[in-house]
Amino acid sequence: MLSGLVSTLVAGCSAEPVTVTSAEDLTAEDRETCRALIADVPDTLGERERRDIEPPDALGAAWGDPAIVMTCGGEAPTLSPTAVCEEANGVGYFVDDASLRDESADVTLVTVGYDPIITVVVPAEQRPEGVAAATAGLAAAVEEHTELIRGCL
Repeated sequence: MLSGLVSTLVAGCSAEPVTVTSAEDLTAEDRETCRALIADVPDTLGERERRDIEPPDALGAAWGDPAIVMTCGGEAPTLSPTAVCEEANGVGYFVDDASLRDESADVTLVTVGYDPIITVVVPAEQRPEGVAAATAGLAAAVEEHTELIRGCL
């Protein structure tokens, strides 16, 4: 039993850091907001453990393998007229059309109505439970650290 636990722990620790790209054009205030949000996100999303990221000071976080990746800041994406806004625990996320049509695609969720913007990419392998875990698990930190400009319509 103990050897199985040790093997599981070693396997869980062996994952390489996840590369996260930070937004380049953030104001100093938005950078501070993002740092506070990242410090406040949970250590787990569902049963997915938080992973190390590269570079360590990137404005994002990652969980699981393949990793669900959250980034803070950046530009709002161009949304089609048919883009869907889903609310989870009071936070609205726009979902890209491609992932709605193709169950085998990664899902990109964007808090377009918040400042700064939060983007969460859920790998196709983590669907559908990973989407639910990410939106529910991140809601409190997003509400606490970002400003709601406009909610889902």
